Amino acid sequence: MHAENLAQRSDARLVYVVDTKPEAARALAEPLGARQADAAQAFSDPQIDAVLIASSTGSHADLSIAAARAGKAIFCEKPVDLTLAKVDLCIREVKKARVPMFVGFNRRFDPSFRALKRRLDAGAIGRLEQLIITNRDPGLPELRFLATSGGLFLDFTIHDFDMARWLLGEEPVEVFARGAVLVDPRVKTEAGDIDTAMVLLRTASGRLCQIANSRRAVYGYDQRIEVLGAKGMLRAGNLAPTTVERYGAEAACADNPWPNFQTRYAAAYAAELSSFIRSVERGTRPEVGPQDSRQVLVLAEAALKSSRGGRPVKVGPN
Repeated sequence: MHAENLAQRSDARLVYVVDTKPEAARALAEPLGARQADAAQAFSDPQIDAVLIASSTGSHADLSIAAARAGKAIFCEKPVDLTLAKVDLCIREVKKARVPMFVGFNRRFDPSFRALKRRLDAGAIGRLEQLIITNRDPGLPELRFLATSGGLFLDFTIHDFDMARWLLGEEPVEVFARGAVLVDPRVKTEAGDIDTAMVLLRTASGRLCQIANSRRAVYGYDQRIEVLGAKGMLRAGNLAPTTVERYGAEAACADNPWPNFQTRYAAAYAAELSSFIRSVERGTRPEVGPQDSRQVLVLAEAALKSSRGGRPVKVGPN
């Protein structure tokens, strides 16, 4: 998706595709007018201004550090790493190199969510009091992925923690989470994970955020946000392939939501890339940086600790 989005732009050019499997890189690169290369070649090429890192999570930080030392602007998929120590190391190296680094929390760039944020900031519903985030997958990913993903909170809910920070306007100071295995018992026995969760966040001023997660929504990819304020409510609902509705004698029906994140967030992926390129061209600070990735990791770790201990966990400042 990232490669195809890059190939369609007039303000950037996809030059290399790097993968641990050269044949896979070549198969992607050639139809898009790019070339297969290894990381050393890409980092050492003086014509390369920026790199986009969409590899497996465990390699994000090391590749970001290598890119920073090579003086390249960095777009890194979320999260930077699954450990705070590695994220902190990456942040230090990026600061030392004085290169911009953008982290791909793409949901901030969804057109509907951004419109909701603009109206919220403009005071359309007054002071925010409650935020409800629903994030449900249509079905389980492969169990071998779950076993290496870092777990539901670090792999899945991490998007919601970022959205919560963005919309609440305050850092959460307390996390209370409950997890369960309700979709498939193998999630616990084979992956040591959970597939269902509810999380409650509280800010210092008392604002509350509820996050609902599930690995199974048989009707499609369920992505909704609701914000309650002193003067009313804002809501961004699911998107569907069409807005066609059918009405009959017994009931009305419409299309189910989009079936996966690639289709649901296609516009968001394109928009975040535009944001990154714009910041590099203008020399401005990226909209989402590695410090944001650090804070959502803090929340994810707190949620994991809370779900295991059955009690709220306090979260300190950045």
